[in-house]
Amino acid sequence: MKKQTLSLLTLLAISIIVFVIGYINMNYLIKVSTNQFLEIQIESSQREAREFSNLVTYQIANGTHRDTIINNIQKSIEGTNIESGFICMFDWSGVEICHPDPQKIGKKVNPNESYVRPLDEGLDSEDFYQLLVNKEHGGGVREFNTDRSSEIIYLYPVKNSDWIIAAHANITNIDKKINKLKFTFILVYLLTGVSIILLSIIFIRYLSNYYEKELELKNQLLMGEVLTLSKLNTNLTNYRNKISDRIDSLSNIEEENEDNSKFKKRVLTYSKNKLISIKIEQIAFINTENSITSITCLDGKKYTSNSSLDELYNNLDNSIFFRANRQYIISVKGIEEIVKYGNNQLKINAKYCNPIIISKNKAAEFKKWLNQ
Repeated sequence: MKKQTLSLLTLLAISIIVFVIGYINMNYLIKVSTNQFLEIQIESSQREAREFSNLVTYQIANGTHRDTIINNIQKSIEGTNIESGFICMFDWSGVEICHPDPQKIGKKVNPNESYVRPLDEGLDSEDFYQLLVNKEHGGGVREFNTDRSSEIIYLYPVKNSDWIIAAHANITNIDKKINKLKFTFILVYLLTGVSIILLSIIFIRYLSNYYEKELELKNQLLMGEVLTLSKLNTNLTNYRNKISDRIDSLSNIEEENEDNSKFKKRVLTYSKNKLISIKIEQIAFINTENSITSITCLDGKKYTSNSSLDELYNNLDNSIFFRANRQYIISVKGIEEIVKYGNNQLKINAKYCNPIIISKNKAAEFKKWLNQ
């Protein structure tokens, strides 16, 4: 997959996740906030109507004249902005006694103009929220047959009188506040979502560039190791051919040179009860296990020897044989492949044998041996 396609798919996935989760959370927060706002509005209207009713009841109990009480209430509410919320008072027949708009005083509520369902104690903000969403008629809403906006009201009777205090809250005004609240939530939601996406892109690009550099460095190191191993295997092939030519040329000479007289031409071994002499050039590797020295030939046949690894190695041609470790002596002809292993170690693959490990301390000596 191309880098651009992967980046595009990552951006698309992050965008979908952020906006889906954000949209769900936003709707939930809007609903919760709207419910709280309506709760506060209802409680405020109830408290205001109750306080006015208690105030009027107190004045009546103290013998204050009715006209004085009405004048005091009218002075306190006159000029109130009726577009948001206001307090008014009317008698049991529906005649307005006090109202922020003096022109409405003395007018009777016309049943054909509107109808009112007073609040009851069982009504909560969830009902109002569903009312605003579904536009259903419910308790506490005064619906008008004219162009006038509907009102949420709370009625509270005045004790020892025929007066009723009514607290009003304009639904249109509440809708505007809720819509403003929704707009704020949506704006914050969009800005937050875009910020998360941009920060995610920057972070992903940073990580991508960082790991690309790391990967490029590792690829360069790996390429160097591959070239080194390739060179080792090439040296192995060349050295094997050189040794083969040397052995072939020596076999045609009846008398050995003085330099080669110290090395054995054959090794005495055992196979069951048979005593067998093996030519040096037939040996693939020699190993010791459980104090038993074994000699494995290029054809896979295995023999035992009474000599130790040290004794055999001292009598073998070091240009052909290498002491890999304490358990193995390997012949250049027995090596099939050289691969990198662990931390600067080498692994020798040979026929009829488990991989032979060259430690990092002997790796340089082994490379020098192949390159001679």
